Amino acid sequence: MEVCYQLPVLPLDRLVPKHVLSRRGAISFSSSSSLFGAPDPRQLSQRRGAISYDSSDQTALYIRMLGDVRVRSQVGFEPERRSSHPYLCIDFRTLHTRPSSGSTSADSSPERRVHRLLSFQRYLHSSRLLRGIPQQIPLHILDEDYTGQARCMLEKVGTWNFDIFLFDRLTNGNSLITLTLHLLNQYGLVELFQLDMLKLWRFLVMVQEDYHSDNPYHNAVHAADVTQAMYCFMQEPILAKSLTSCDILLGLLAAATHDLDHPGVNQPFLIKTDHYLATLYRNNSVLENHHWKSAVGLLRETGLFSHLPAEDSLNMERELGSLILATDISRQNDYLCRFRRHLDQDNLCVSNASHRHFLLQMALKCADICNPCRPWELSKQWSEKVTDEFFQQGDIEKKHKLEVSPVCDREMNTVGNIQIGFMTYVVEPLFAEWTRFSDTRLSHTMMGHMRLNKASWGALLREQSSVAAGPSSPGTDPEDGDGAATGGSSSKEIPQGSRES
Repeated sequence: MEVCYQLPVLPLDRLVPKHVLSRRGAISFSSSSSLFGAPDPRQLSQRRGAISYDSSDQTALYIRMLGDVRVRSQVGFEPERRSSHPYLCIDFRTLHTRPSSGSTSADSSPERRVHRLLSFQRYLHSSRLLRGIPQQIPLHILDEDYTGQARCMLEKVGTWNFDIFLFDRLTNGNSLITLTLHLLNQYGLVELFQLDMLKLWRFLVMVQEDYHSDNPYHNAVHAADVTQAMYCFMQEPILAKSLTSCDILLGLLAAATHDLDHPGVNQPFLIKTDHYLATLYRNNSVLENHHWKSAVGLLRETGLFSHLPAEDSLNMERELGSLILATDISRQNDYLCRFRRHLDQDNLCVSNASHRHFLLQMALKCADICNPCRPWELSKQWSEKVTDEFFQQGDIEKKHKLEVSPVCDREMNTVGNIQIGFMTYVVEPLFAEWTRFSDTRLSHTMMGHMRLNKASWGALLREQSSVAAGPSSPGTDPEDGDGAATGGSSSKEIPQGSRES
């Protein structure tokens, strides 16, 4: 005897809100269009990874890297201009693939990884929502999921010696999701802005997935580290008492998405290879514009702010972009001169919304390049990772007979000399002005770490030079040199100054 079970059929408008675009591979279309016929060209929208946009809205036009030219041509878009340069045929996501990695299994696909992050508990919650059962998701759901050492670390998330590498291991590679959601809950922003927990979780999962894990430096762990630093800066007394809830929300989201979908190469590389992103943004803050538009695409795709008035949502997207664009290192002097001028004239008013936004920009800039100001054990790891990414770009440039970018030639540079130059000309001037603005224990701790780290790199360079000179050089001990080359243990013994507790 054959038993048939009939599953309840829910109307489409209960499953997918009408204003949400449904994803169908490379094409997204409104739920009001035919499910089986061709979508209405007037309602047609496209998706390129992290971005969705309406073809009728030219201001929202955004072409994702290596998009489908055929699909774009169907809605009237010209294919992006491509030169004969061989690099343009290379997928950004395969730049750093190791030869020994082998074939990619089905389990490593983004869809599978995202599905694993959506636990059975959240699946039950989503099922109840679809069945019309009232939502009963506690705001502290995250802290119930992560116990033990990870939870203990979250209790000290405001300390400057927070080890994001350890935290990432304890959260099974989900440090960005875990940290960001914890901070949003800690500030009470989820409840205050009435954010849907499922939409928020999906947004954060997609943000983390859109960071390239193959990048040695510009990956989700770096984004989590910047988010934690941003939280420390927003906790400084002068900001903590003046920032609004909207400021804090934007600051955390900007930190989490500030390098979204970073390809692992810099802007000059995109320009000299005639990449269409450089053409799209007219060689102006190419990567930062890409990060911003990718973040906006995820916000719209998940509908995280769909319950807010349209004008408020657009304003938040614009301010988010203003914060992310401020991280463009090529505009460092512009922001630094303006910051210094405000401090000289003593005319920064934290009750002024535009001044608060500018301070958030400066805080995010500091958070983005704060690695030299971390304790040596953390700073050294970040220095090695960013130099590895520089050198990988240099290897690609050599392979394709391009001029090697500054600091990207592994035969001409070392981690130590790159870091000393970066601290001297970029980090130290910025943090000196930040210390003028916020003269606190944290600021002096950061400046102390930076001076000690700079001295440590100088000592390592001198020891490496003495080893390279050979045993015939006066005062050279080969055994001491080997000790420095294998990790610089002597520099780790330097006191790390005061630590924020």
